[in-house]
Amino acid sequence: MNCPNKEKNLERCNCSYPGCDKKGLCCECLHYHLKLRQLPACFFPKDVEKTYDRSFETFAKLVLEKKI
Repeated sequence: MNCPNKEKNLERCNCSYPGCDKKGLCCECLHYHLKLRQLPACFFPKDVEKTYDRSFETFAKLVLEKKI
């Protein structure tokens, strides 16, 4: 997919998954993760993101703990 904002998006993308083909393609990333009941890396603090647990449940737990 050709995204006019890809370079700008890459500056903010904190995805640490090696070989991710969706880096900088926020729309594709969001749709991919939502199908899996997850949120993209950019919704999580760096220490949690690198665990690759991007589930709704983990996000909700972080919100309740006021970590995000």
